Amino acid sequence: MKELAIVLVSGGMDSCVTTAIANTQYQLALLHVNYDQRTESRELKAFWDIALFYHIPEERILISNIDCLRKIGGSSLTDSSMDVQDAQLHSKEIPTSYVPFRNTLFLTIAVSWGEVIGAKKVFIGAVEQDSPGYPDCMPIYYDAFNKLIKVGTKPSTCIEVETPLISKSKSEIVKMGMTLNAPLHLSWSCYKNTDKACGACHSCFLRLKAFSEAGVKDPIAYI
Repeated sequence: MKELAIVLVSGGMDSCVTTAIANTQYQLALLHVNYDQRTESRELKAFWDIALFYHIPEERILISNIDCLRKIGGSSLTDSSMDVQDAQLHSKEIPTSYVPFRNTLFLTIAVSWGEVIGAKKVFIGAVEQDSPGYPDCMPIYYDAFNKLIKVGTKPSTCIEVETPLISKSKSEIVKMGMTLNAPLHLSWSCYKNTDKACGACHSCFLRLKAFSEAGVKDPIAYI
């Protein structure tokens, strides 16, 4: 029997392809976190669509709901008083879409669950190129987090965070997804909208550019 791996699935393109990668080697459990973000309902739909695509049973699905990130604010994804920026191609500033320490909260939930269900891996679709300046999308961050897991869990726990896409370009991720038959048509990347993707936010821009460079038409609808 295959070992068990938890995949953090936001519903976006990168987490969709990460699920496809993990599925080639592991039995999957899927985790989704609602954190009162702007597109929460649409991301949750994408998550369920991906979970159904991979026939994940209910006992290996966890939906976690946290509202502290909206209360904390500081991000255009959680604070409605802040505008979601259009793509800032040459900016050296951390984008306003950065949610403070978000991935740490998500990974903590995943490791807690993994200890209980006996998972050996936690997969997350972090991409360094996708997130210029995002400190929780850097390889050094995941090296540090894996050290934390070792000292912060039971001696019998052997969980490691895997980031299979972290050094990939976005177009490479699209190509990998196509090769693995990842259901990219079910994924959702837009930071602003829940009906048709805006095509202008940082996430939409990188997604459209990636599909264009890969020579493939993006299957989701845009304004």
